[in-house]
Amino acid sequence: MPIPGSGLAKGLAVTLRTMTKRSHTAQYPEVQPELPPRSRGVIGLFEENCTVCMLCARECPDWCIYIDSHKETVPASTPGGRERSRNVLDRFAIDFSLCMYCGICIEVCPFDALFWSPEFEYAETDIHELTHERDKLREWMWTVPAPPALDPAAEEPKEIAAARKAVEKAEAAAAAAAAAEAAARAADTGPGTEAGTDPGTEPPTTATPEGDA
Repeated sequence: MPIPGSGLAKGLAVTLRTMTKRSHTAQYPEVQPELPPRSRGVIGLFEENCTVCMLCARECPDWCIYIDSHKETVPASTPGGRERSRNVLDRFAIDFSLCMYCGICIEVCPFDALFWSPEFEYAETDIHELTHERDKLREWMWTVPAPPALDPAAEEPKEIAAARKAVEKAEAAAAAAAAAEAAARAADTGPGTEAGTDPGTEPPTTATPEGDA
């Protein structure tokens, strides 16, 4: 059974603690706030990774992503090969007056072209100016913080492991080629020949005292 007046005492205790706390008045915009490193401000676009797959626009519940593109023919990389066609991004815009910052577009992007940026100063006086084009989205991309370091006990990412193995394979091939070249040079020089001498030249003879006499 609760003690009569205990609720009032708890309320007064909360009020007293709040009154004695130091105020946190921020002099914004003169003083910029210190945001958490992974704050969700706006969405940055790394357009080099965008393949115009349209997944982000299709999955967006607010339909606030606008993408335009055209197809471009890529010549064959090898003689006799076939030409390929690829999508070229013409427009990528996000209407931040409709965006509800759910992050679905970032989650579904299979090519890591969209990222959260901590940038938050994008207020406009006209709501129509809240549709930001790809130049602005790309500018925000450079405010995206670096990803946190991996746990030392974590498994190496597949992409990094594949790149590391490719580099190791290339280095091993280069070392084998250098060793084969060195062995070929040694074989051409021939056994018993000192370095720096021409194998086709006979060594000079030295005159003896008896011969001179």
